Amino acid sequence: MNRLVFALFLAAVAALLHARLALHRRRERRLTEWWAARAVDPYHAVHGRWWPQDDVQAAAARLVLDGLVSVTRRGNIAPTPAGADPDRGAGHPLPDALLAALRRRTAPAPLGNVLANDPDFGPARDAFLAACRARLPDPEPEHRSCCLVVLGAAAVVLQMVLGIVVLFDRVPRGAVEWVAAALTGVALAAQFVWLVQDDGLRRENEGRDRLAERLAAQGPHPALVELEARHPETAAALAAGRFRFRRGRHHGRPRRRRALPAG
Repeated sequence: MNRLVFALFLAAVAALLHARLALHRRRERRLTEWWAARAVDPYHAVHGRWWPQDDVQAAAARLVLDGLVSVTRRGNIAPTPAGADPDRGAGHPLPDALLAALRRRTAPAPLGNVLANDPDFGPARDAFLAACRARLPDPEPEHRSCCLVVLGAAAVVLQMVLGIVVLFDRVPRGAVEWVAAALTGVALAAQFVWLVQDDGLRRENEGRDRLAERLAAQGPHPALVELEARHPETAAALAAGRFRFRRGRHHGRPRRRRALPAG
């Protein structure tokens, strides 16, 4: 009878462990659904991507599409007459910050030069990204006490070892002991399965950055897609200007043609 009681105890522990695993999986699924339902600013979503597809490039594309900025074939950008009007704007903090940086310049310049030399655009961009991150707080983390985790793991391992010892101690005698042995074997197998699945789930979610996953799930910025579809040459010139950090020796001004010597 003692073997049967112990077998019932092992089965109850296995049921509790699998119930805990089910709750953990449910929590992970709810977190995934929570992040999927969060609205992400399109400029925040593309921040950190490679230059031709990041938030700054998208802001410049938005200004071009709105007619606030013009782009030359060499990739130099400058405000249009509409963009020079202080009452006009793109209606978004990041394109507006880039437009303000262009208004502070005295001559057209490539986008890379604007970013490298304007002192106010960088802080404005950082403030915008900080505000976006503040609107996406992490859900309540799962609190675990280290001591309780260690004690729980030790208790699980101990009862599994005892179960193996009892199972292989001697050949069962009678129907009750055979039932107890079968139940003990099933309970131990279920606990081993729990160990493998719980370790796999822990490894899968260890160090997981759900915010980065949510941002990566967002496609390219709509302004970049629209500019590429409507004006591919302008999009290519704008991308090329991102890699240029100098305006050139004429600083965007028309070149003066030297008169040829007489005779």
